[in-house]
Amino acid sequence: MDAVGWGIVGYGWVARDYMAPGIRAAGHRLVAVCDPDPASRAAAEREGARTHADLAGLLAEPDVEAVYVATPNHLHWGAVEALAAAGKAILCEKPMAATLADAEAIMQAVESKKIFYGTAFDQRHHPAHRAIRAQIEAGRLGTVTAIRIVYACWLGRDWSEAGQPNWRIDAAQAGGGALMDLAPHGLDLVDFLLGEPIADIAALTQSRAQDYAVDDGALLIGRTAGGALASLHVAYNCPDALPRRRLEVVGTKGMLVAENTMGQTAGGSLAFTDGLSGRTEPVAFDTECSPFTEQVRAFGSALRRPEERSAYSAMRDLHTMQLVARAYGLG
Repeated sequence: MDAVGWGIVGYGWVARDYMAPGIRAAGHRLVAVCDPDPASRAAAEREGARTHADLAGLLAEPDVEAVYVATPNHLHWGAVEALAAAGKAILCEKPMAATLADAEAIMQAVESKKIFYGTAFDQRHHPAHRAIRAQIEAGRLGTVTAIRIVYACWLGRDWSEAGQPNWRIDAAQAGGGALMDLAPHGLDLVDFLLGEPIADIAALTQSRAQDYAVDDGALLIGRTAGGALASLHVAYNCPDALPRRRLEVVGTKGMLVAENTMGQTAGGSLAFTDGLSGRTEPVAFDTECSPFTEQVRAFGSALRRPEERSAYSAMRDLHTMQLVARAYGLG
């Protein structure tokens, strides 16, 4: 049977609003949730999940085959280490960890235990981004010369969802600000679209509009080994009513532009502009399918079919974390 029994560690707004519905939509089962907060456990119980205040209870659940780790970043390493020791498959939220040292420890733990591990780069699973990759592979863009990404939002100090504290602006818990939170998606997406990672990177950060210590914006530039350039603008200081989510892929034969596809939800738009005629036409993709649902389906399928696990790589995800560290001037 393809249906997978899932556990979730950390039942915050992403797990509640996106992952749990994605598990259901994929035809899988949410078996158990671990969270120290009674309100979060109550929310999980309303979804039909068994709940535990600590990780030991979830580890003892025999029907939990795969576990989604959605804690604050600084807690990823401890959860992954325990789950790997228990032999559970692991899908860990990005970034891989709050620090490069913890990310290295995560890779060593899952590799030494031969655990099926993936970092939750859900943007790989957005139907529009899959369509872009297919068009690149088919040669429609010619030689890709540049990828430009804007992925921004407004995240004020007082932001809260379901009454939970805003840990993303606490350097000790998050490891950084907008760059740490949002840039890993774009860095990984460049690798996914082109089939090669960014090799060289530089960045400038800002703390301009928000009254907290971590960066509220960053500009990153990178280059793959093959010579494609990438630019990323990520921000916590962009009002949500403004255009703030855009992906452009430029090639010698044309350009693909996706709008409102970066993020957790389905939909958005995708268009191709021909490099000779200048004509623009829409590109069809499934606008109803959530990237979270597709992520669950893909991970569950690879859990059942080991030949599909080559799409996941802890070493590749560690490289993305190394890029983040270098962007912060730490590597």
